[in-house]
Amino acid sequence: MLEAGMKAPDFALNDKDGNKVSLSDFLGKKVVLYFYPKDNTPGCTRQACAFAGAYKEFKEKNVEVIGISRDSVASHVKFAEKHNLPFILLSDPELEAIKAYGVWQEKKLYGKLSFGVVRTTFIIDEAGNIEKVMKKVKPDTNAAEILAEL
Repeated sequence: MLEAGMKAPDFALNDKDGNKVSLSDFLGKKVVLYFYPKDNTPGCTRQACAFAGAYKEFKEKNVEVIGISRDSVASHVKFAEKHNLPFILLSDPELEAIKAYGVWQEKKLYGKLSFGVVRTTFIIDEAGNIEKVMKKVKPDTNAAEILAEL
C-alpha cells in the first residue's frame, strides 16, 4: 500500500464519456482520489452521494474529486445519471490504477475469501504526491472527513 509522502502513481483511464483522464492532468490542483468496489451498491452509492453533496465545497477549495472502480464506462454513465454525480468517475477494468495504489486485496465475506477493491481514499497534493491515505473508509462520513482535513 502506498503511504503519505510517496509520489502518486500516474494512470490513464476512461471517464464516463470515454475520454482518457490522467492524474497528471491535475498537477497544480489538489485531488481526492477514492477507490470503491461497485456502482449502484448501497455503500458505494452513499459514498458517491456524499461526495456529490459536498462537491461545491471541494470546488471552492480548488480540489478535484475522482472516483475509480472496476465498473465499465457504461455502468458509470448510468450511476452518474441516476445519482446526479458531478465529479469524475473512471473505469479501471484492467485494474491498472487499482493495483498501482494497492487497493486490490483479499477480502473475507461470510467466511469466503476473494479479491476485491478495498474502499480507500487518497489526498494528493498539487505536486502529485500523496498527502494522506485513508484506509477502509466509511461511505457515509468519508467526504466530510476529507473536507475537515482540507
